Amino acid sequence: MFRTYAFTEMPYPYIPPEDTFESARVTLPNRIYDPELGHQLYGKYFDIYRRADELGLDVMINEHHATATCVEPAASIPLGIIARETTKARILSLGSPIANRGQPLRVAEEMAMIDVISQGRLDCGFVRGVPMELSAGNANPVDTKLRFWEAADLIVKAWTSHDGPFNWEGDYYHYRQANAWPRVYQEPHPPVWVPTQTPSSAMEVAERQYVLATILNGVEGASQIFDAYRRRSVECGFGEPAPELLAYCGLVFVGENDKEGFAGARKLHWYLQHNKVAPQFMNVPGYIDPRARAAMMRKVATEGQSTTITGHFAHASIEELVEGGFFFAGSPETVYQQLCSFHEKVGGFGHLLMMVQGGTMGYELTAGSMELFAEQVLPRLRSTWDNEPRTAAPAEEDDTATAAMESDLERLTLP
Repeated sequence: MFRTYAFTEMPYPYIPPEDTFESARVTLPNRIYDPELGHQLYGKYFDIYRRADELGLDVMINEHHATATCVEPAASIPLGIIARETTKARILSLGSPIANRGQPLRVAEEMAMIDVISQGRLDCGFVRGVPMELSAGNANPVDTKLRFWEAADLIVKAWTSHDGPFNWEGDYYHYRQANAWPRVYQEPHPPVWVPTQTPSSAMEVAERQYVLATILNGVEGASQIFDAYRRRSVECGFGEPAPELLAYCGLVFVGENDKEGFAGARKLHWYLQHNKVAPQFMNVPGYIDPRARAAMMRKVATEGQSTTITGHFAHASIEELVEGGFFFAGSPETVYQQLCSFHEKVGGFGHLLMMVQGGTMGYELTAGSMELFAEQVLPRLRSTWDNEPRTAAPAEEDDTATAAMESDLERLTLP
């Protein structure tokens, strides 16, 4: 069944003008944070998630550090609250930056506890972590992908081992007595999700048949990433992947009519306009694959511009962002048509991760958009997509295209 996850990054929006500070991440002083306002904001965000559950939507959270744009420093804390306050929704963490945490086994235990509290409603996302997380967590940028996959394999083994401790002697992690308590509720374990921004990483996710999510990549980027997953799935003998193995994250606002929908979208656009990040925290030595870094440097040298599209997000109009597949906004009919067009262009997917709140958007405004989506858009999407035929895997792309996509690895500040 096609599923939709409502999402807010739980921002602290009361920040100074951007020309007064270098970066919204890593170095922004926490003296600007008012704990009483923060208390009120958390109340609003959890109310939004409870309303999503009542509407039949699923919910998604993420985790970032040392930033005002996402005041969720530990995925397990909001997940635990949401697990107790909701009754029906799947709860997705997208997710825990396991390459930057020294104890993957603790992640396995935390997520197992949440899975039990929710009676098996957890979707567990593992993320490599954006470059800014390395500075905030004092983590080594070298070999993050290798650490990531070893940590993921260790967590899954811990979830599926039930006969007492096992020994783990890997390249990066070492356990003499690995024995995760509590045991997960779902068998054999909660669905594993991995977000990626590149085709090469998508192929690695396909090899494990985990759910792949791509975030704000638009029509062109999502098409390449989904196609790479489909192709690798077939090459590995798994066959054409089910739509439920692919997910896309975009910004969504639904109004009673197009005028209201686009007015609300401009408020939601706050998220894309206030992610100022200093270049030294984006371009971290050792984080990017050498081939990708070479491609990026060639592009800068030949075109005289950065490969980042963060500036485009901040200054593009809502109409341009809708056209590119980053934003879905308007009346219920308009949003339905936009999503159908996007779905067709990228070859289909089974989950929509929709950012529904940003900046100072209040509960009523956010809930109103979710209600229109849940009542007038989602039923039509399910009726249209749930029984459609799968898309055939495309021809293989060349290494140059993959390398070019790798150069976009840091262009987002989402997980």
